[in-house]
Amino acid sequence: MIANMLCLKHEHSEVIKVELRTLRYFLSIVSEGNITRAADVLHITQPTLSRQLADLERELDTTLILRGKKGLVLTEDGLLFRQRAEEIVELANRLEGQFAGKSEHMTGTVNIGASEAVGSRTLAKIIRMFSEKYPLVQFHLYNETADYIQDRLDQGLADVGLVLEPVNLDRYESFLLPQEDVWGVLVRTDHPLASKERITPEDIFGCPLILPMREKVRDALFRWMGKEEKDLRIPLSYTLLSNAVLLVEEGMGCAFCLNGALAAYSSPKLTFIPMDPKKATRSLLIWKKNHLFSPATSLFIQEIQRMDLSNGVK
Repeated sequence: MIANMLCLKHEHSEVIKVELRTLRYFLSIVSEGNITRAADVLHITQPTLSRQLADLERELDTTLILRGKKGLVLTEDGLLFRQRAEEIVELANRLEGQFAGKSEHMTGTVNIGASEAVGSRTLAKIIRMFSEKYPLVQFHLYNETADYIQDRLDQGLADVGLVLEPVNLDRYESFLLPQEDVWGVLVRTDHPLASKERITPEDIFGCPLILPMREKVRDALFRWMGKEEKDLRIPLSYTLLSNAVLLVEEGMGCAFCLNGALAAYSSPKLTFIPMDPKKATRSLLIWKKNHLFSPATSLFIQEIQRMDLSNGVK
């Protein structure tokens, strides 16, 4: 993949790092003359694009675009930056075109750590699409919790991770997947709560609970229940839902889990009940910032960044 981080020289001789993607975002805003239209073209949200522009201007320590009644107007620095950005993007496009023919014989291995989530279905489709284009590239897939996945990324044992929010992205680049995972409680079909359409905190007080071991998730669940851990009956905790499903079937308690993760372990003996108030999360694909990846992994990340998931992956 063509380097996705560029070093630009500031007028005071300090080096400023700008992502190639950010340059393309800036040029799209200029081309459309409107941030909302540019966001639609780029298939990202308007607040995300506005934040990218603000971060770019802060990094450059200048104003590139003025927002007036008649639309967006480039400042003098903005005009200069547009010229340089167009030159750099054009060069990157040419280089990518020159190397595209070599990619059909790409070999190598991409190591992926994946959490149990509805985003796993999208990841599977992304891998399938990539494998159809580059059949000689192999994948190693590890099922882990988000915290373990981040550890593998930091240690270089995984290249890309599928994780669930919340995640500290200070060290990572990310790609947000569109699907939403909904939290709920998994019970046996003969449990007194099985007939409920929604579960409230009051419903589960006194029930033995099976909780995920991830600390950030547990804290969020305790806040939803309005209780401290010492006030609850928690006979078991789990890392992967496959074990929790079996324990619920054995009558050990009610398990908090995601509907997306549960899809792989559906059972006629069990019922999933969404939480009320609703609690949901999203999946992210993440990889280390400023990291030199193998050619196969770099190409896989580049394909991820180019994907339009607004209507799902076909």
